[in-house]
Amino acid sequence: MATHDSLSGPDPSLRDRLRFARQAVGERLPTPGEGIVGYVFLLPAFLLFGVFLAFPIVYTFYLSFFRFEGVGGETLLWIDTGFFSYRLTSIADLQFVGLENYVRMFTDTLFHQAMFNTTFILLVQVPLMVALALLFAVALDASFVKLRGVFRTVLALPVSANLVAYSTVFLLMMQDAGLVNYVLTSLGLPAIPWLTSSFWSRMTIVGAVTWRWTGYNMIILLAGLQNIPQQLYEAAEIDGANRIEKFRYVTIPQLRPVLLFVFVTSTIGTFKLFSEPVIINGGGAPLDSTITIVQYIYQTAFIDFRLGYASALTYVLIAIVSVFSAVQLNVGGESDA
Repeated sequence: MATHDSLSGPDPSLRDRLRFARQAVGERLPTPGEGIVGYVFLLPAFLLFGVFLAFPIVYTFYLSFFRFEGVGGETLLWIDTGFFSYRLTSIADLQFVGLENYVRMFTDTLFHQAMFNTTFILLVQVPLMVALALLFAVALDASFVKLRGVFRTVLALPVSANLVAYSTVFLLMMQDAGLVNYVLTSLGLPAIPWLTSSFWSRMTIVGAVTWRWTGYNMIILLAGLQNIPQQLYEAAEIDGANRIEKFRYVTIPQLRPVLLFVFVTSTIGTFKLFSEPVIINGGGAPLDSTITIVQYIYQTAFIDFRLGYASALTYVLIAIVSVFSAVQLNVGGESDA
């Protein structure tokens, strides 16, 4: 006759070991269709990325080695209803020219002018804007300042302004008989040709862009200031540091990553400057003194229909922006020993 232990089956510890072994094997075995389902969900994102980002990047580089005018001279379809007409032309043929589009830039005076204008605005506007943003951020981070929330909101409001609307306001203010010159002459100062002088036209663009983006960068710097540990300032005070020394040896080093971010993004944004010169200065006036590199690329591609040359200009701009950003990252990313 069997005992109670023989009727109870296998040892419980053995059953547990078998169960754990099955679970381990099951976890290592892939679920049927698991990988495929994941890629199916990612497929729309891959398609959008490929069609609207990857393909244009590659095709633009391809076009930079060709002479391509976009449209040909052959008419494929002509519709004329008396009050409306439409002409569909053929696509122009690609003509391989090698590095000709890149070599042409060395003798393209308008390209040189556009690069000079953009670099001038960059070297004046970005340091000025970052300095003002840092000044406002430090001031509004002080505990003794009242109504800090109100001042932060007021300074950050310009970035929410409509681009065309605020550019039009600057255009009206900076005219010869505009508000700014009216104030200057009322104070006994001479009127300034804001829109008719090459130098002052660029400074008008600098002022407009600085007004719009200073508050935005102030918010970013203010967030960085509020993350600096107060213990560092207390330690500096114990060592006898004054306000200027605390700002130099505590605030600036701790704020370096945020400042680097602000400088790099502002540099990229300035190289992409387009709408303000078009609206305020009418597309480069006076004498192409405010035409920017992106505006010149647009004009070359969609007004002159030299798409191959515009593609080469685009890649040169990407290279220039990459160099500027790399220099800023290398210089700003260095830490004191």
